[in-house]
Amino acid sequence: MMLPKYIYLTKGKGVHREQLAAFELALRAAGIAGANLVHVSSIFPPGCKLISRAKGQAMLVPGQILFCVLARNETNEPNRLISSSIGVALPSDKSSHGYLSEHKGFGQNARTAGDYAEDLAAEMLATTLGIDFDVDQSWDEKRQVFRMSGKIVRTQEITQTATGPKDGRWVATVAAAVMITH
Repeated sequence: MMLPKYIYLTKGKGVHREQLAAFELALRAAGIAGANLVHVSSIFPPGCKLISRAKGQAMLVPGQILFCVLARNETNEPNRLISSSIGVALPSDKSSHGYLSEHKGFGQNARTAGDYAEDLAAEMLATTLGIDFDVDQSWDEKRQVFRMSGKIVRTQEITQTATGPKDGRWVATVAAAVMITH
């Protein structure tokens, strides 16, 4: 069974005249360009530990297959604000799984995009834990309900934003939850 032992969050942005090269530069800034990325869905495995980027990157080997939840966004539209976000929601019961969410936004600053991704991960976890909440409540109101339930112990997000260069070059943003299996 291949079950991640550690997950870390990372982000980056890149600018280049070519779209693919901008994406590559964003991956380099995030420290994951040297791996073969496999996109996976949104489960934070039971017993898995959330670690720092520095600790996670120290475990990487060039060319390895790396599983990740990846949010990616790109634009070459001058002055267009883009964002890529990952949200995390972890249950208080370490034997249960948590959730990761990915979000890409246009015209959203880092706080708005990050709050959205964090809220989405928390909602996905809350629905599996049977926490009763109103989906139309604000994030702050829902956060209060989630915390009071005692079933959700931690939520967080990581977000990368960028603005389209005025000269028409491409800008790419990435945010990732990187899974370490060894």
